[in-house]
Amino acid sequence: MKKVLIMALATIGFSTNIAANSLFESSEDAIEYRKAAFQLIRYQIGDMGDMLKGKIPFDAKRFEQRANNAAQLSTIPWEAFIAGSDKGNTDALPAIWSDKATFDKKAQAFSQYAQELAVAARTADKAVIGPAFKNWAKGCKDCHKSFKD
Repeated sequence: MKKVLIMALATIGFSTNIAANSLFESSEDAIEYRKAAFQLIRYQIGDMGDMLKGKIPFDAKRFEQRANNAAQLSTIPWEAFIAGSDKGNTDALPAIWSDKATFDKKAQAFSQYAQELAVAARTADKAVIGPAFKNWAKGCKDCHKSFKD
């Protein structure tokens, strides 16, 4: 009985470990996931940018909601840069995997800038929001320069 219990616990532990490490069914699934996340981020940045440029009226509540969305979304895509997802329908450059430390650092900075933007947005003051938005947009561009085709 003790042997059976040990085997059962080992199997459960192994299965749980596999599930925790297998967030995606395939590399193509991971690629689609991160593309969807980036599309949602792009929508947030576009709407906020249009407000700051005066293309649409500045709405402090709407801007704050977009900034909060951006802060949440900015942590999501990175988990989908799994081994093997450098092949397929992706604009991700091989440098992501060959220089993972730099990529991870830029991803972390991007997420941090998004958090700072969310805090700035709570002020409803464009003089405070503008620099925070520029930092976040710069974080986006910095990563694209090195890691996106």
